[in-house]
Parts: sequence; structure tokens; C-alpha cells
Amino acid sequence: MKMKLLIISVLISYSTLFAQMPELKIVARDSDGHGMLCMAGKKRVLIVEGTPEQMGAAHGRLMADMVPHVAPQTMSLVGAAYTIQKGIWFHDKIDEIYRLSSPHTPKRFIDECNAMADAAGISRRDAICGNFFPELFHCSGVAVRNSASLGGHVVHARVLDYMRDINLQKYTLVQVFIPKDGYAWISLGYASFLGSVTAMNEHGLAIGEMGGHSDESWNGMPMTFLMREIAERTKSVDEAVALMKRVPRTCEYYYVVSDAQKNMVGIRARPDDVMVLQPGEQHELLPEVPADTVMFSGGSRAKKLSERLHAEFGKIDAKKMIEIIKRPVAMKSNLHNAIFLPETLDMWFADAGKKTPACDEPYTMVNLPQIIDFYKKNLTVAPEDKKAAE
Repeated sequence: MKMKLLIISVLISYSTLFAQMPELKIVARDSDGHGMLCMAGKKRVLIVEGTPEQMGAAHGRLMADMVPHVAPQTMSLVGAAYTIQKGIWFHDKIDEIYRLSSPHTPKRFIDECNAMADAAGISRRDAICGNFFPELFHCSGVAVRNSASLGGHVVHARVLDYMRDINLQKYTLVQVFIPKDGYAWISLGYASFLGSVTAMNEHGLAIGEMGGHSDESWNGMPMTFLMREIAERTKSVDEAVALMKRVPRTCEYYYVVSDAQKNMVGIRARPDDVMVLQPGEQHELLPEVPADTVMFSGGSRAKKLSERLHAEFGKIDAKKMIEIIKRPVAMKSNLHNAIFLPETLDMWFADAGKKTPACDEPYTMVNLPQIIDFYKKNLTVAPEDKKAAE
């Protein structure tokens, strides 16, 4: 009887891991052959490839109807609220952040941002503003493995609690980047956003962040671009930690990082130090952390997260994790959620509705290798062939 139950639990685990991705349907191809806009069910999937300039221009062309609604229009709403609250002109603050952090930001990201702006018909300053403003605003993160999860698989959740009322959810994108020099990776993002707060690459390196204290330290690589640098340049937790330690950093952020080899850590990164927590390691600022688990959250949300993780210990798969991170672990401002399965490169995700947090919306599953394979099989003209023909 015990053996029968074990077999059933393994089958349930694998049925969750290998759930079907909605059929991809092509909406538009980039005119220069460096990208494609698709639909996976009701979700937009944007794929770009090539050099930074080529990827940025493809993003701008394919999303030209949406980019101006995010930058500058949505950013204007954010800026007005910030100016009223802080008594500081929003664009002056962004200019300060850009001046201090741009020397530490890989040039390829700025080049891509400018190319996107030019192709979408917005000013380069508006594009920069839209990609640097997350530094001003400071969610929950958790990963489980081995004894804590069903079948021992890594299940990594990222909860983004962030300004749902400004309606960024109208411009959501699953973004797949295939850089000429770097690892392919997937991000849960928005039109015109080229950094990331929720990412996983082709090697199964997954990362999500949670804002900490803003100490006005801008002499470092902006958080969204640091996460992109990790996605494009590292393939293991150890490599990600090493990169984070060696680059200049801005404000305090917390990260949960996992990989396909079942490694995982929690990281508190400040401008002057990096603290790494191993699975099951306790910390005075957190409630009890279960074995084979890393987690970050705040206040009563952290307590509820700990309680749910203990209650479901050993039974957690993607579907169970979706239940664990529901309210009140997620906040009313819950903009999007993602569940990463690094071993299979699946991502389950949900976006906020017009009046509902993401945790109350249906989830969709996508698989990074399947998206890349679909893209390559459906290219009408390979970029190198187009260049040769010219």
C-alpha cells in the first residue's frame, strides 16, 4: 500500500512538472528578422534575438503600440505620485540615479534601451526613465527542494507586490531574450522594460527579488540590470553569488536564487555587503524556516508563509506553491507571480487583473526550450541570411 501511494505521488509530481504549454500562435514577425510576437493562450510572448541594438529595435517595432503607453504615459502617473509624496521632481531624481548608476551599468543595456526607444518612437530619456525607475520603489520569495518538495524537485516562487493600481498589468509580456553573446533567458515583464525582476535562463538559473531599505545609494548597477546580468552571464547559484559580490550594488535588496542542480540560496545584498543564507538556515529577522527551504518576506506575511510551508512540507509542487503564496502572503498590490521549475525550465505565472491581485488570477505555464524551438522553426529569414543577401 505504501509503495502504491509512493508511485501515485511521483506520478502527480511529474504530471505537474510536465503540464502542457498553450499552443503558440504568431502575431507578428520583426521586419529585420530579430524577433517575434506570439500569443500563448491569452498571454503575450515576445521573443528577441541578436545584438543589444537588434534586440532593442525588435522590441520597439513589435511593441510600438504599447511602449508609449508605458513610457512615458504610465511613468507620468508614477512620477506625479512620487513628486507629491516626496516633494522632489520625479525626472530630476531619475536623472540623478542615471548619472550615478550608468557608469556601473553594462553599455549593452543602454544601447538596447536607446534602440528600443528609437524603434518605438519615444524619446530616449523616457525609455531610460522607464527602465531605471524601479530603483525608487521597494515582495516575497521562496524556494524548496529535496525533503520539502514533492519528488524532491526545486520549486521556486516569486511574488511581486508592486503598484497594481497603475495598471502595468495591461502591458504584460513573457519576454524571451536570445542574446548573441550570453545565455538565453525568460523574464516576466512589461512592454518597454529591458531589465528584469523575475527571470530564469536556459541553464535553469532562476532569480527573483524583494525590495529592502532604500538608502539612496545609486553608485552601482541598478537592480533590474543586475538581475539581467546574472541571467545572461551565470548558470549556477555559485556563479550568481560570485557576480553579485563583485559588482557595485545600489540599495538593499533580497534575492532568492536557485538552479537546475538543486542549489538554492537567499541573499541580502547591500551596497557594502552581501549576506548569503543556505537552505534551512535561520535568521533573527525571519520566522522559522523549514529544512531544505529558503524564504524572504516581511512581517505577518512572512509568518503566514512559514506556517503554510511547514503545513505542506514534503508535498510542495508548482500547484501547491500557487496555493501557499495566496493572500495574505501576497499583498493587495500583487502585480505578478511566478513559479519556476529549474530542472524542466517551466515557468507558471499569473498577472493581476483589473481589480484583482495576481494570486487570484489563473496561472499559465510556459517552457523556455519549447518557446525557443518554436521561434527557430518559424523564422522566415535567418538574420545572417538577410544580411548576406543585402
